[in-house]
Amino acid sequence: MLPSVPDQIDRLVSLGATGPLTPAELEVAAKGLPDRPGLLVVAGARPSALAPLLRRGDKAGFVVEDMTDVDDFAPTVEVPEAAVYLLEDLDRGDHLANWSPEEAAPEFVRTGRTPLLLTEAVQWVLQDPEVLARNACFMAIGSRLRKPKGTFDARTPAVWISNGTGRDGRERRDAPKVGWCWWGNRHTWLGFASAGARSVVDGASN
Repeated sequence: MLPSVPDQIDRLVSLGATGPLTPAELEVAAKGLPDRPGLLVVAGARPSALAPLLRRGDKAGFVVEDMTDVDDFAPTVEVPEAAVYLLEDLDRGDHLANWSPEEAAPEFVRTGRTPLLLTEAVQWVLQDPEVLARNACFMAIGSRLRKPKGTFDARTPAVWISNGTGRDGRERRDAPKVGWCWWGNRHTWLGFASAGARSVVDGASN
């Protein structure tokens, strides 16, 4: 269960994770949100700034070295035009483990759910660190990088736990990690995070 919206605001303020908003602006913007369970999302919060604030034990989060363009991965789904919104009915997508992003995308269309953006996925782990579990991590295919000619980059964002191998470095073993996987590849340990709706006020959602 996620904390209440006021408690989520307190956590974001304590972490310095209010994105483009000041703490006061965040409190004002969140006042009109529906009084329902959900994740408070700060629009415009950059994954590159949020990832180092993630914690798993004493390990800080990080973005993989070959994803210097992480903040350029943009929404491919409809997102409210608001400073903050409520992400409702979250699901880590464990049942989609070992699907490729290419296979999961039409499944979300079929079920009427919306895949998470990368910034939403990172903010979820900020508020609920336990949602990121070894062998049960997740992708955020609501964000993709569009190339200059209009096609999409084959890299697809994900949040998982480092094994401390390769360029990650042994000191980062067990740390939360923002990285990517190929659009057409399957991974038994990666699900696909999704939500039922993005809501701004009662009766208005995407």
